[in-house]
Formats: sequence, C-alpha cells, structure tokens
Amino acid sequence: MNRFFYTLILRALFPLVLARLLLRGWRQRAYRFHIPERFGFYGPVPEGKVIWLHAVSVGETRAAAPLIAKLAQACPGHPILITHMTPTGRETGERLYGEFASICYLPYDYPFAVKRFLKHFKPEIGLLMETELWFNLIHLCKKNDVPLFLVNARLSEKSLKRYARFPKLAKQSLNDLAAIAAQTGGDAARLEKLGAGNVSVCGNLKFDVHPPENIADFRAFFDKRPVFLAASTREGEEALLLDAFGEDLLLVIVPRHPQRFMEVENLLRSKGIAYAKRSENKSITPDERVFLGDSMGEMFSYYASCDCAYIGGSLLPFGGQNLIEAASLGKPVFIGPYTYNFDEAARLALEAGAAIRVENAVELAKAAGMLLEDPERLAEMGRAGLKFAESNRGAAQKIMALIAPVLNR
Repeated sequence: MNRFFYTLILRALFPLVLARLLLRGWRQRAYRFHIPERFGFYGPVPEGKVIWLHAVSVGETRAAAPLIAKLAQACPGHPILITHMTPTGRETGERLYGEFASICYLPYDYPFAVKRFLKHFKPEIGLLMETELWFNLIHLCKKNDVPLFLVNARLSEKSLKRYARFPKLAKQSLNDLAAIAAQTGGDAARLEKLGAGNVSVCGNLKFDVHPPENIADFRAFFDKRPVFLAASTREGEEALLLDAFGEDLLLVIVPRHPQRFMEVENLLRSKGIAYAKRSENKSITPDERVFLGDSMGEMFSYYASCDCAYIGGSLLPFGGQNLIEAASLGKPVFIGPYTYNFDEAARLALEAGAAIRVENAVELAKAAGMLLEDPERLAEMGRAGLKFAESNRGAAQKIMALIAPVLNR
C-alpha cells in the first residue's frame, strides 16, 4: 500500500468514521463537543511561532509534562499548542496546561483536514508522543517544512506486525520525520526494522513525571484495613479481582476509562458487594469491601493512599498500564503476564525488586495477602521502587537536546 491507496481507503470509510463518532457521542457525551476541530476547523490562532505537541489521551498528556515544562522554559513567549484525540486527553490537557497553552483536537488524517490544521496554526515544530504514525499528517508536515519529531516513541511487537503489513508506507513516513526519540533500545530496534533512520534512545518521559507536591490523602475515607489498589483496570478484570479477593482488606478499584465507572458499579451491585465511591466524598464503613475510584486526575492520590497496587490491563491481554507512578511514590507493584505496552519498565521494575509478576487473579490475591503480612518486605519493595524511578530519569533533557537545532532556529 502507498499513501494514495491509504487515503482512498480513508475516504471510503468516511461514513463509518462519522457513524463511529456519533455512536461514541451517544455513549460518552464529551465526544459531541468540538466536532469541527476533528475536520480542521478551529477558533482563534495563537500569536507568535507555535510549538505544537500531540498527545492522544490521558497517559500521553500526563507523560508530556516534563517536556512541556522544558519547552516553555526554553522558548518563552512562544505559544504552545497541545492536541489530543480523546475527550479525556483534552480534559487532562486543559486541567494541566490550560493556563498557558492552547488545547484542541488533532484532525482526522484526511488531507483536507490536515491542510486546514497546518494552515491555521502554522507550527514551527511538531512533536508526536509515543506511537502516532498518521501518514498524511507526517507527509504534509514534511511538504510544508514543519519539522516533525516522534518522541517518547514506543513500538511493541504487536504494533510492529501491524505496521509491517504496509512496509513501504511505514518506512516512507518514518523517514519523513525529522528524528525519533525512542524509549528503549528494543523500541529503537523495532522502529529500525520498519525502516526508520534517525533513531535515538532517550528513555521514557514517564520517569520524569514527579508526584504533585500537595497530594490529596484518601486515607481519611478508609478504615484501618490494609488497602490494596487495583489501578487502571480494564474490561473483565474487575470481576476476576472481586472473585479472588476476600474481606480481610479494602479493595480500591479505579477503572482506566471514566465511561466504565457505571459499568463497574453495576457489577458490584449485581454481586451484592457493599461499596463506597469517591464521588460520594464520604468515609467507608466496616461492612463495605470496595472503594470505587470514580474520579479523573487523582491517580497519584490513590497510589499515595494504598499499601500496594496492581497495575491494570496486565491480567488480561491489554498490554498493561504505567507502573512508574506507583513506584515513584514508593508503593510495591503487582503486574500480570501481559505487559507488552511497558515491557522495558516492567523488566527493570522486576529486576529492581520493585514489582512482583503474577499469572492470574487468584495468585495475585495470595501474593498480595502475603506481602501485606510482611511489613519489612513491603517497606523494602517501596524503597526499591523509589530507587528504580529515580535512576531512570532524564528523558526530557535528552529529547530537548535532540530537537535543539530546530528550537535554536
């Protein structure tokens, strides 16, 4: 496939794209807003030479914080534009950076929409976070002399196989980028296997994200039971956890996606499990087994308020979520067998003694119970997590060095 046929397929799928957007808007109200932006229609233009960063959703938006801070420091007076693809990513961007940055959606990868975006904002430089290979966007940035970097780049074996179906298109797009800052040597090798040329290993920006200074303490809501956090859980995992864990500890469940808060609450009701939830803002009672974290942007508070944590998306084949935040607060971490989204971080955490891998929910409940009964090992794993997080920082500075020639221009 070349870019012509890729665009032809996109055009043929246009009715389905619209239908999917309407369906998501029906399921999640936030998708109904700012729809024109998804097709290249925007409001006021920031004055000055725009520095643009694209972060798809919540994880990428939060991970970008150290880099955005350095960009603002290095380029005072230059407007910063942050684009997203999901409403939750946009909400996070507005909350974290809305005071000094412009926030909007990146348009879908149709040439007419991308051209409008580039003509409207005229960015001096573009930074794509993680694995955002939009073929028309990359081509049109190259054509319009907008240096475009892929930063904090990761490419799993699964994604490699997907892009390898279109080797010519993938190779051309990767080489149209100004440079690539890969998270790990493995990511760099997989990108080079696709044909990428200018690849550097700069580390993972998530290590550079420091916990906020004033973290809300949810312990005030809890009783004196040990607190086990199931963070960023995905579809099907909550049922496994509820069946495996008993009543000797408080199970705090924070679903990955806000549209699933009600789904998990209905699951608790169907199982007849007594629970409290964050949105009620009240203390848990001794007969309540579960605390449902139905809030956004408070993950550091959940980590700070637990004794140890399971990182969701890894008991079932979703690839796992970010374990670095928990480690940076000195919390022992449990992960399941599926961590391909964070392979390197998971490996390093296990080697450092900051994490324990389990094969299923029953094994997880047993291992968590044993750890919570061993205060000395609990503290030792916490210290290992802090050391693991601290020793892997520095990605933001390396990325800044990589893009310095363009910024200096």
